[in-house]
Amino acid sequence: MKLVVGLGNPGSKYQATRHNIGFMVIDFWLQKLGKKTKFDAKFNADMLVFKTKSDTVIVAKPMTYMNLSGEAVARIMNYYELSPEETLVVVDDVNLETGKLRLRELGGHGGHNGLRNIIGILKSEQFKRIRIGIDNDPAMPLDHYVLGRFTEAQIAVLKKTVQDAVDAIDLFVSDEPWMDIMTKFNTQA
Repeated sequence: MKLVVGLGNPGSKYQATRHNIGFMVIDFWLQKLGKKTKFDAKFNADMLVFKTKSDTVIVAKPMTYMNLSGEAVARIMNYYELSPEETLVVVDDVNLETGKLRLRELGGHGGHNGLRNIIGILKSEQFKRIRIGIDNDPAMPLDHYVLGRFTEAQIAVLKKTVQDAVDAIDLFVSDEPWMDIMTKFNTQA
Protein backbone atom coordinates (compact mmCIF):
# COMPACT_ATOMS: atom_id res chain seq x y z
CA MET A 1 0.00 0.00 0.00
CA LYS A 2 1.01 3.58 -0.60
CA LEU A 3 -0.31 6.81 0.93
CA VAL A 4 -0.03 10.09 -0.99
CA VAL A 5 -0.93 13.20 1.03
CA GLY A 6 -1.22 16.76 -0.22
CA LEU A 7 -1.12 19.46 2.44
CA GLY A 8 -3.24 22.60 2.41
CA ASN A 9 -6.12 24.37 4.10
CA PRO A 10 -9.78 23.53 3.47
CA GLY A 11 -12.34 25.95 2.08
CA SER A 12 -12.67 28.23 -0.92
CA LYS A 13 -10.95 31.09 0.97
CA TYR A 14 -7.64 29.19 0.73
CA GLN A 15 -8.20 27.37 -2.56
CA ALA A 16 -5.60 29.02 -4.78
CA THR A 17 -3.16 30.19 -2.10
CA ARG A 18 0.55 29.39 -2.01
CA HIS A 19 0.14 27.23 1.11
CA ASN A 20 -2.26 24.97 -0.83
CA ILE A 21 0.15 23.85 -3.55
CA GLY A 22 0.02 20.34 -2.03
CA PHE A 23 -3.75 20.20 -2.61
CA MET A 24 -3.29 21.63 -6.11
CA VAL A 25 -0.78 18.93 -7.09
CA ILE A 26 -3.09 16.18 -5.79
CA ASP A 27 -6.05 17.68 -7.68
CA PHE A 28 -4.03 17.95 -10.89
CA TRP A 29 -2.80 14.35 -10.53
CA LEU A 30 -6.29 12.98 -9.89
CA GLN A 31 -7.76 15.02 -12.74
CA LYS A 32 -5.19 13.40 -15.03
CA LEU A 33 -6.29 9.96 -13.74
CA GLY A 34 -9.99 10.85 -14.05
CA LYS A 35 -10.53 10.40 -10.30
CA LYS A 36 -11.79 12.55 -7.41
CA THR A 37 -11.50 12.59 -3.67
CA LYS A 38 -14.55 12.53 -1.39
CA PHE A 39 -14.77 13.74 2.22
CA ASP A 40 -14.49 10.97 4.80
CA ALA A 41 -15.43 12.14 8.31
CA LYS A 42 -13.67 9.14 9.89
CA PHE A 43 -10.32 10.61 8.79
CA ASN A 44 -11.33 14.29 8.52
CA ALA A 45 -9.86 14.25 5.01
CA ASP A 46 -10.85 14.24 1.37
CA MET A 47 -9.96 10.66 0.44
CA LEU A 48 -9.68 8.26 -2.44
CA VAL A 49 -8.58 4.63 -2.42
CA PHE A 50 -7.84 2.93 -5.72
CA LYS A 51 -5.90 -0.03 -7.07
CA THR A 52 -3.05 -0.01 -9.53
CA LYS A 53 -1.63 -3.10 -11.22
CA SER A 54 0.61 -3.77 -8.24
CA ASP A 55 -0.69 -1.82 -5.26
CA THR A 56 -3.47 -0.08 -3.39
CA VAL A 57 -3.07 3.70 -3.32
CA ILE A 58 -4.65 5.94 -0.70
CA VAL A 59 -4.85 9.63 -1.55
CA ALA A 60 -5.63 12.20 1.14
CA LYS A 61 -6.08 15.92 1.55
CA PRO A 62 -6.44 16.57 5.31
CA MET A 63 -9.31 18.93 6.14
CA THR A 64 -7.82 19.70 9.56
CA TYR A 65 -6.11 22.92 8.49
CA MET A 66 -2.40 22.89 7.81
CA ASN A 67 -1.11 23.07 11.39
CA LEU A 68 -3.06 19.94 12.40
CA SER A 69 -2.36 17.83 9.30
CA GLY A 70 -0.75 15.09 11.39
CA GLU A 71 -4.09 14.23 13.02
CA ALA A 72 -5.62 13.10 9.73
CA VAL A 73 -2.41 11.51 8.45
CA ALA A 74 -2.00 9.45 11.65
CA ARG A 75 -5.63 8.27 11.55
CA ILE A 76 -5.22 7.11 7.96
CA MET A 77 -1.90 5.41 8.62
CA ASN A 78 -3.22 3.64 11.72
CA TYR A 79 -6.43 2.49 10.02
CA TYR A 80 -4.63 1.11 6.96
CA GLU A 81 -1.62 -0.10 8.99
CA LEU A 82 0.83 1.93 6.91
CA SER A 83 4.40 2.72 7.83
CA PRO A 84 5.93 6.17 7.36
CA GLU A 85 8.14 4.70 4.62
CA GLU A 86 5.01 3.97 2.55
CA THR A 87 3.91 7.61 2.81
CA LEU A 88 4.58 10.56 0.50
CA VAL A 89 3.66 14.13 1.51
CA VAL A 90 3.41 16.98 -1.03
CA VAL A 91 4.00 20.36 0.58
CA ASP A 92 4.94 24.00 -0.08
CA ASP A 93 8.37 25.34 0.89
CA VAL A 94 9.11 29.05 1.45
CA ASN A 95 12.83 28.27 1.63
CA LEU A 96 12.92 27.31 -2.04
CA GLU A 97 12.62 29.58 -5.04
CA THR A 98 9.26 29.38 -6.78
CA GLY A 99 9.15 26.32 -9.00
CA LYS A 100 12.07 24.45 -7.42
CA LEU A 101 11.42 20.84 -6.40
CA ARG A 102 13.11 19.07 -3.50
CA LEU A 103 12.33 15.39 -3.05
CA ARG A 104 13.46 13.91 0.24
CA GLU A 105 13.32 10.45 1.76
CA LEU A 106 13.22 11.80 5.31
CA GLY A 107 14.16 14.91 7.23
CA GLY A 108 12.98 17.66 9.50
CA HIS A 109 10.11 20.07 9.12
CA GLY A 110 12.18 23.01 7.84
CA GLY A 111 9.91 25.41 9.73
CA HIS A 112 6.75 24.11 8.02
CA ASN A 113 3.97 23.72 10.60
CA GLY A 114 2.13 21.00 8.68
CA LEU A 115 5.27 18.86 8.52
CA ARG A 116 6.08 19.73 12.14
CA ASN A 117 2.66 18.41 13.21
CA ILE A 118 2.97 15.22 11.16
CA ILE A 119 6.47 14.51 12.54
CA GLY A 120 5.31 15.25 16.10
CA ILE A 121 2.29 12.95 15.95
CA LEU A 122 3.99 10.13 14.02
CA LYS A 123 7.16 10.51 16.07
CA SER A 124 8.98 9.84 12.81
CA GLU A 125 10.69 11.79 10.04
CA GLN A 126 10.88 8.69 7.83
CA PHE A 127 8.16 9.64 5.32
CA LYS A 128 8.96 10.79 1.79
CA ARG A 129 8.20 14.31 0.68
CA ILE A 130 7.94 16.48 -2.37
CA ARG A 131 8.69 20.06 -1.38
CA ILE A 132 7.60 22.69 -3.88
CA GLY A 133 9.23 26.10 -3.75
CA ILE A 134 6.86 29.02 -3.34
CA ASP A 135 9.55 31.59 -2.44
CA ASN A 136 9.09 34.19 0.28
CA ASP A 137 8.66 37.94 0.58
CA PRO A 138 10.58 39.25 3.61
CA ALA A 139 8.66 42.54 3.39
CA MET A 140 5.44 40.68 4.21
CA PRO A 141 4.50 38.67 7.32
CA LEU A 142 4.99 34.98 6.52
CA ASP A 143 1.38 34.00 7.23
CA HIS A 144 0.12 36.70 4.85
CA TYR A 145 2.54 35.58 2.17
CA VAL A 146 1.74 31.86 2.29
CA LEU A 147 -2.00 32.56 2.45
CA GLY A 148 -1.72 34.93 -0.51
CA ARG A 149 -2.34 34.00 -4.11
CA PHE A 150 0.33 33.25 -6.69
CA THR A 151 1.35 36.02 -9.07
CA GLU A 152 0.94 35.46 -12.81
CA ALA A 153 4.72 35.02 -13.11
CA GLN A 154 4.70 32.38 -10.33
CA ILE A 155 1.82 30.52 -11.99
CA ALA A 156 3.75 30.39 -15.27
CA VAL A 157 6.82 28.92 -13.51
CA LEU A 158 4.77 26.43 -11.47
CA LYS A 159 3.08 24.74 -14.45
CA LYS A 160 6.14 22.60 -15.20
CA THR A 161 6.84 22.08 -11.49
CA VAL A 162 3.34 20.74 -10.84
CA GLN A 163 3.66 18.41 -13.84
CA ASP A 164 7.03 17.17 -12.55
CA ALA A 165 5.54 16.59 -9.09
CA VAL A 166 2.68 14.59 -10.66
CA ASP A 167 5.18 12.53 -12.66
CA ALA A 168 7.14 11.84 -9.46
CA ILE A 169 3.94 10.69 -7.71
CA ASP A 170 3.16 8.38 -10.65
CA LEU A 171 6.60 6.79 -10.30
CA PHE A 172 6.20 6.48 -6.52
CA VAL A 173 2.89 4.61 -6.82
CA SER A 174 4.34 2.35 -9.51
CA ASP A 175 7.13 1.20 -7.14
CA GLU A 176 10.02 3.03 -8.78
CA PRO A 177 12.90 3.27 -6.26
CA TRP A 178 12.64 6.60 -4.43
CA MET A 179 16.37 7.30 -4.88
CA ASP A 180 15.88 7.10 -8.67
CA ILE A 181 12.87 9.43 -8.48
CA MET A 182 14.87 11.92 -6.40
CA THR A 183 17.73 11.82 -8.90
CA LYS A 184 15.35 12.48 -11.77
CA PHE A 185 13.32 15.33 -10.23
CA ASN A 186 15.43 17.22 -7.71
CA THR A 187 16.20 20.60 -9.23
CA GLN A 188 19.46 22.40 -8.71
CA ALA A 189 19.58 25.32 -6.28
